Amino acid sequence: MTTPAMKVLHVAAEVFPLVKTGGLADVVAALPVAQAQQGADVRLLLPGLPAILDQVSGLRCVIDIGACFGALRVRLLRARLPGDGLVVYVVEAPYLYKRGGNPYQNAHGEEWPDNLQRFALLGWIAAHLAAGDADPDWAPDVVHAHDWHAAMSCAYIADHAATPAASVYTVHNLAYQGLFPMHDWATLGLASRLMSPAGLEYHGQLSFMKAGLKFSDRVTTVSPSYAREISTIEFGCGLDGVVRSRAAQVRGILNGIDTAVWNPATDPAIAAVYDAARPDGKAACRRALQAEAGLDLDDAALVVAIVSRLTSQKGLDLVLAALPELLAQGVQFAIQGTGDAALESAFRAAQDQSPGRVQVFTGYDEARAHRLIAGADAIAVPSRFEPCGLTQLYGLRYGTLPIVRRVGGLADTVVDASAAAVAEDRATGFVFDVPSPQAFAQAVQRALEARRQPVLWARLRDRAMAQQHSWEGPAREYLALYDEALAPLRADGRAR
Repeated sequence: MTTPAMKVLHVAAEVFPLVKTGGLADVVAALPVAQAQQGADVRLLLPGLPAILDQVSGLRCVIDIGACFGALRVRLLRARLPGDGLVVYVVEAPYLYKRGGNPYQNAHGEEWPDNLQRFALLGWIAAHLAAGDADPDWAPDVVHAHDWHAAMSCAYIADHAATPAASVYTVHNLAYQGLFPMHDWATLGLASRLMSPAGLEYHGQLSFMKAGLKFSDRVTTVSPSYAREISTIEFGCGLDGVVRSRAAQVRGILNGIDTAVWNPATDPAIAAVYDAARPDGKAACRRALQAEAGLDLDDAALVVAIVSRLTSQKGLDLVLAALPELLAQGVQFAIQGTGDAALESAFRAAQDQSPGRVQVFTGYDEARAHRLIAGADAIAVPSRFEPCGLTQLYGLRYGTLPIVRRVGGLADTVVDASAAAVAEDRATGFVFDVPSPQAFAQAVQRALEARRQPVLWARLRDRAMAQQHSWEGPAREYLALYDEALAPLRADGRAR
């Protein structure tokens, strides 16, 4: 008799390539596929944003829900994702989701005023799927909710004691918490016992993030170091006490990357393919990047890429402060990102002041991101805090050495090129500790000096490219965690 496949429902606000504002979309695109390859029965639940409804295939109605959460018409649709063909449930609620901008903000960067309803609805439907009363043909054993947008899944499941499913909540970034006015409580339709500091109340507001932290069966973060950091005052964003109270249930599982999408040996977006055994294509990508970005065709320059949201979290003000010194020493910067208007303006000013040394691409272009990472010598991620970080993993994969601050997932994935690490053939990049322009500049200068030593640089590049960061290992860890979360339900006879 074979053991039935574990049924897993991932709940999220975005998924690559349908909708992407950051690394969350990459995780939601890759982790479910890796779990399905390991034998799990995996499905997704997404909001019915126009870009999602337009790109999935085979849409059919599972249940017509009617009016709820301020929307006159709500339906749960079933479809398949493009490419991998995974089954996806889509919440169709045109009044809440059919609009421009991104999943969370309008075109002017302002939060949608009805985000409470938009994402409470997502969690509420996840809980009904978990209870088995939304799709008569399928119900999950585990609901895996991603970040605050999906966190209400955990509260709704916990509020319905008979639900035969476990919940796992992943914090992708604790700084974004989903805070709303307490007077909107009634809209959620939850028991009043949850409207307290022991529940969703957070300094006079409602916190969706807290719903996930408090009411999930297990809490994960996207790197072991970040799991430790968020229990401290420095990195806990005011929720460190809640995290410490769940210490026994908190786990850090490092993100992986999609090694099929991010593969310099087959990447159709880059100027020339290459790998560790055939590195010549890397030089061709470098020349192509300098040409595309209007950088001086200077073989001696250290070309540094930055592919990032332009926010203070990412430490990009440190880069701006260090720019004059680094440009004078022969460093070039190719930057892609969008975010804080002041940072965007400052980087454009730096480009105007240093033509041929700085190029800024505002907005996000996936193919260009591949070209920047393939063509640069190094990639900078000088974050003040970083739950996991993916661009440094892409950099390792492409032999583009990371220059990072020793925090979160950056600390877990990059080994500094100290004398000892180089001698032991462990070094994969350049790491600094203090979030200051001087410390960042010194790390870049060490990279510049290393590149002037071709044998050393090739050794660092080869070690970087030898790192394994696929989703296979993390997917297995999550499946084991799901089993752990289900154990109490099985013991009580509640599990399916």
